[in-house]
Amino acid sequence: MREGEGHTYKLDPKVRMIANGDETVNALRAERSPAVVVVGGPARRGLPSQRGPEARTSFRDEMPRSAKRGHLRKPTKDVYTTVFVQLKTDLTEIPEALAQHAPDVSAPVRKGNVVSAAVRLDRLASLLSEPGVVAVESTERIHFTPPFEVRYPDETSPRTLEPRRPPRAKGRGGGVLIGVVDVQGFDFAHREFLDAKGKTRFYKIWDQGGDTRPAPPPFGYGSELTQRQMNAAIEASVAQGLPATELEPQSQMVTASHGTHVASIAAGRHGVCPGAVLAGVLISLPTEDMDRRRSFYDSSRLAHAVDYLFGVGEELGLPVSINVSLGTNGHAHDASSATSRWIDHALATAGRCISVAAGNAGQEAPARPGDWGFVMGRIHSSGRLTAKEPTVDIEWVVAGDGIADLSENELEIWFSPRDRFEVEIKPPESPWVGPIRPGEFVENIELPSSTILSVYNELYSPANGDSHIGCYLSPFYSEAGIVGIRAGTWLVRLRGVEIRDGQYHAWIERDDPRRMGNAGLLEAWAFPSFFSAQSNVDNTSVSSLACGQRVLSVANYDPVKRRIHITSSQGPTRDGRKKPDVAAPGTDILAANGFDPDRPTVAMTGTSMASPFVAGVAGLMLSAEPKLTAAQIVGIVQRAARPIAGQGSSWRDTAGFGLVDADACLAEVARLNRRKDLIPSGRM
Repeated sequence: MREGEGHTYKLDPKVRMIANGDETVNALRAERSPAVVVVGGPARRGLPSQRGPEARTSFRDEMPRSAKRGHLRKPTKDVYTTVFVQLKTDLTEIPEALAQHAPDVSAPVRKGNVVSAAVRLDRLASLLSEPGVVAVESTERIHFTPPFEVRYPDETSPRTLEPRRPPRAKGRGGGVLIGVVDVQGFDFAHREFLDAKGKTRFYKIWDQGGDTRPAPPPFGYGSELTQRQMNAAIEASVAQGLPATELEPQSQMVTASHGTHVASIAAGRHGVCPGAVLAGVLISLPTEDMDRRRSFYDSSRLAHAVDYLFGVGEELGLPVSINVSLGTNGHAHDASSATSRWIDHALATAGRCISVAAGNAGQEAPARPGDWGFVMGRIHSSGRLTAKEPTVDIEWVVAGDGIADLSENELEIWFSPRDRFEVEIKPPESPWVGPIRPGEFVENIELPSSTILSVYNELYSPANGDSHIGCYLSPFYSEAGIVGIRAGTWLVRLRGVEIRDGQYHAWIERDDPRRMGNAGLLEAWAFPSFFSAQSNVDNTSVSSLACGQRVLSVANYDPVKRRIHITSSQGPTRDGRKKPDVAAPGTDILAANGFDPDRPTVAMTGTSMASPFVAGVAGLMLSAEPKLTAAQIVGIVQRAARPIAGQGSSWRDTAGFGLVDADACLAEVARLNRRKDLIPSGRM
């Protein structure tokens, strides 16, 4: 089938690549991909040893010189993938292929004309044939980057939140719900979250990976902990001599829990908005591969989390400020992804705000000998093809040196629909693959190194109308063994076929570092690929989730050094909007240490710590005026920001409009309310 004919053009390349993988490949892919699960079937135990190239069963002796064209093969029935399905109108009925789902996988959830659903791969073809289906878009990988520094008070003297806590408004920020979407568990019995009677201020916690309590409707997965259940566990903990969180457990309860730390910054007893009611959503991020095989932990889960927390706010009749200290790096960084559209749709209702960590991808070079922080920072490349210079080579580096990268690596290149680019790939020590011309693709081809390569040159993305080249490097999966990605520098050559604009932007979507055991003589890692120093362009690295139209995008400010932290991601967005919006203290922040009664506090560093500070400030604003819109909150925060030393009041790609100023924000809210009082009744 030619690309663009039939229904193939409706299907996102990432979903197509999964759909055209065989049973063994997808079963093993599920252990590394957040958007693939296996329901039933035999469970493979342990990590297969690393195979050498000499052990591979088959490969093409002669590399393909041009793109192939194909169609969806007949996939297996026990593999599901999460997708966003764009329907023709808000009134289009949900197709039958979405309505049928396996228990515990998740029910379809709708937002306007977009449906989030888990689709069985063998139902994709019928779904695409539905007349009401416009496009099927893949979800994005959620990134959780552990804090760069984790230090305890007995090891150092970290700065506390106390000097930076803003003044209280209306009873210390009462009458508002602070929602937190995070990982590693919420220590609801920590003293930072207890009221004067020793009861928890957490109203609900949705543990998306849990199975101890019923799932909340309409989502159909995970378990929901209520305040009554949590308080019962707190009361019983003394008599039974066990922590309350052991009596009412969550699927993740990690010492120095990221979620606990973040929640306490936003709304703990010593946090920014201590009078708020709390609710949390724990994204399922299993540590074991076999658990990951049966768990989704992608951006669809984040979209559901946002809906859930706003639903809790409606249940309580409270405005809601949500913090998301997680990120996504896929898609076009222009707020056109299905996840961003979903969230912006939710923020159209007054009394809602979402703060998102800008990301920790700001470092482009080692700060000292042995510093590998730049690996997380070299995620963006950009340039312009011209009639005079119609070709460019992008250097894409896969780490080696004693490790085997068993993760799936993705490079996305976005450019104007007025241009036509073709692409070639040069693996390390192998011939060029391609060219892959506009509208063509190669899919799941095995290279001599056993790395699996897929490249899609897509025209007119349904999300934004732009053109898009997706390059995917996957390990070789088989029951006999797994071969990691070929280490070295991969060249991605863009050639202008027809140039009218020529500008392009490229981002790498990849795993955060995670050791997975041994693979033969090598250490097995899910390890991030990165751009070379020559190809990296040190801007436009803000998380794609933090590029949303109405979210507050937050950078990491170091108050002692009086500058933005080296790791904080930079703007602007691909479409030129000014993100991040603002900076907040995020360096060496002392807050609650979850699930460790002997050490109640811990200091951490990252935009993850800066974002909840702003979420708390937004909570204070909503406490003062519950009818504020997300757009108003963003505008006030930008207006009220204080310039960082030596930078003036202009927007900066590292700091946004400056340092968040809670006093000034609340003064602007009061001024806005005074102006409303001056409007005569019945007149505008």
